Amino acid sequence: MKLSEVKSSLNNIEELTFQLPDGKLVPAHFHVTEIGKVDKSFIDCGGKIRFENKISFQLWNANDYNHRLHPEKLKHIIELSEKQLNLQDLEVQVEYQGDTIGVYALEFDGKSFLLKSMFTDCLAKENCGIPAVKKNLDLSSLSLSNACKPGSGCC
Repeated sequence: MKLSEVKSSLNNIEELTFQLPDGKLVPAHFHVTEIGKVDKSFIDCGGKIRFENKISFQLWNANDYNHRLHPEKLKHIIELSEKQLNLQDLEVQVEYQGDTIGVYALEFDGKSFLLKSMFTDCLAKENCGIPAVKKNLDLSSLSLSNACKPGSGCC
């Protein structure tokens, strides 16, 4: 989800909620302690240099149970961050403390922001000997009208 989509979504809700991948909600008294730009430069296992740029939100809970961040306040924080940090319209990732700091992709279901699990992947499979995944075909979906018939000379 891009930053512009987050801001647009904030216009359409009255209550700000974030849902974890297991369906539980981030406690209502969370704080957004950081909004920042994360620039990552790296080399993959095939030797290719890569760059990744994202916006990061950090959610944090304290014992101030009466705290409640409203959508318009978060939008104001985002706009201030855009101005001060010269943020682009990049993908947003969210950091949240579970057993350790988790980093999540972000989606919106029309009501809540959804923290989505992310997974590692090899970016140079062709250099690592990882076989390509073969697509399984459903033979019942194949059309026989154009099939090669014995004696037709197509085979």
